[in-house]
Amino acid sequence: MNGRHSGRPTLEEVAVRAGVGRGTVSRVINGSPRVSDRAKAAVEAAIAELGYVPNRAARALAGNRTDAIALVIPEPETRLFAEPYFSDIIRGIGAELADTDMQLLLTFIRTPKERARFGQYLAAHRVDGVLLVSVHEDDPLPDLLEQLEMPAVLNGRRSDLESVSYVDADNVGGARAAVAHLFARGRRTVATITGPPDMYVARCRLDGYRQAVEAAGLPSTSSDLVARGDFTEEGGRRAMRELLVRRPDIDAVFAASDLMAAGARQVLRESGRQVPSDVALVGFEDSAIARHMDPALTSVRQPTEEMGRTMARVLLEEIAERASVRRHVVLTTELVQRDSV
Repeated sequence: MNGRHSGRPTLEEVAVRAGVGRGTVSRVINGSPRVSDRAKAAVEAAIAELGYVPNRAARALAGNRTDAIALVIPEPETRLFAEPYFSDIIRGIGAELADTDMQLLLTFIRTPKERARFGQYLAAHRVDGVLLVSVHEDDPLPDLLEQLEMPAVLNGRRSDLESVSYVDADNVGGARAAVAHLFARGRRTVATITGPPDMYVARCRLDGYRQAVEAAGLPSTSSDLVARGDFTEEGGRRAMRELLVRRPDIDAVFAASDLMAAGARQVLRESGRQVPSDVALVGFEDSAIARHMDPALTSVRQPTEEMGRTMARVLLEEIAERASVRRHVVLTTELVQRDSV
C-alpha cells in the first residue's frame, strides 16, 4: 500500500493535506477572493497531489448552485451601446469572473412585465446572485432581491440608507472638487447640468456642486443655474439650451456626466461661445469621450472598471460564504485637468 486513498479524494482530505479548514477549501474552489495567497496555494497544491476533482453537479445540487450570475441593466439597449460607462463596468465584471466557473447573464428590464418575469426567474433560483447597474430610487428589484435572500450587489445606491450591498464612487466629493476648480480658475457664474432626480448618484453630484458654490460665498439656491439632464448627450443639449436662455452670462458649466458635457459643448459651439475662453466646461466619469473631445474635457475620474471588478468580487464573497452581512464600498474620485477649463 502506498498510503494514497484508493477511492475518489474528498474535500475533507484536501483540507487535511493543505492544513486548512474545509471552508477554506470550499472558498478556493468557488473562486472567493477572501482567501490568503498562502492558503490558496496550499489548497491548489493539495488538489493537484490528491487528484481531487470537484463534483460540480453534486456541489451545485447540495448548495442550490447554478454557477450563473445575472447582470441586470434597467435601461434600453441603446444606452448600453451609446455610453462608455456601461461597457467599462461590464469589462471590469468580466475580468473578475474570468478565472471562475461563473456564467454572466446580461438582462435588460424596461417594462413591468419584464420585471415580473425576471422576478419569477429569481424565485426559481435560476441564478446564484445579481449585479444591478443603473439604480433608480423607485426600482422595486432591490427589495425583491432582499425578500428572496438573493445575494446581490448594486452599482450605486438608492439612498444613504441603502440596505443592499453596493459599490459606489465618491460622487459628492468629486463634484465638489470639479466646481471648486472652476471657481479657483476665476469663473463666477457656474451652472450645472444634473442627472435624473430619481437617481441618488445625480442628487449626490448636485449636492457636491451646491457645497462648492456655498464654499465660494455665493448663493447655492439659484435655480436658474441648475438644469435637469438625464445622463444622455441629447439631455445635455436640451439642458444647455435652457441655461443659455435663462443665463446668457454663464461662464462655466459642470455637467454630471461626460456624455451630457459633449451635448453641452455642441450647443455652446452653435451659440458662438468658445470653450474655455467664453465658457469653461467640466464633466464627470473621465470616459474616452472626455479625452477625445475638442478641446479635451476636464473631468472627474471615477474608477469605473474597478467598480465592476469590486462588484463581482463582493458578490462572489456573498455567494461563497452565504453571508447575511452587507458590504458598502465607496471608491475615490480624482479630477483630471485638461483644456476645457
